[in-house]
Amino acid sequence: MNISKQHWEQVFETKSPKEVSWTQKYPTISMELIQSFKLSKSSSIIDVGGGDSLLVDALLEKGYTNITVLDISEKALLRAQARLGERAKKINWIVSDINVFKPHKNYDLWHDRASFHFLTQKKDIINYTEIVNAYVSTALVIGTFSKEGPERCSGLPITQYSCASMEENFREKFISEECRVEDHITPFETKQNFTFSRFVKKQ
Repeated sequence: MNISKQHWEQVFETKSPKEVSWTQKYPTISMELIQSFKLSKSSSIIDVGGGDSLLVDALLEKGYTNITVLDISEKALLRAQARLGERAKKINWIVSDINVFKPHKNYDLWHDRASFHFLTQKKDIINYTEIVNAYVSTALVIGTFSKEGPERCSGLPITQYSCASMEENFREKFISEECRVEDHITPFETKQNFTFSRFVKKQ
């Protein structure tokens, strides 16, 4: 087991959703940005680093039918499946480190509020970007810690992004349509500043 996987398996084995900073009662911004593309409900959507977040619940409630959730932690995905019960059978679950993920199909929309900012090595950032460029056909939504946000999360270093640096990273294949800087209020009532970017694929 690699160090990163070991770290996240331990986090999801030992901490409840109320004990981790990224928990949201409802993923308002992500849902607003996803729905803004007005994609069909059968569009292929992947939530990268989705863990046991409630985004998959929100997507199901809005009628989306072709959802994949990817996370490095099997325990996180098992928690999400337990929460969803029978509805979990409607989801495609993938246990994978994003650094070695090899998609078997294209995705209409790629969402990530959890993985990209944990990539701190240039080669890993380039690899992630190349995966997105190759396997995302229409839309990209990414939330990262902003330049005013935390420098570490869950004991790990992260990479901070501004609207400009997000646009620069994905400009080869994507056009930035919207960028927001928003505060996320953690379960412990602290603030974490995020950059949320919405892109469309160049045609």
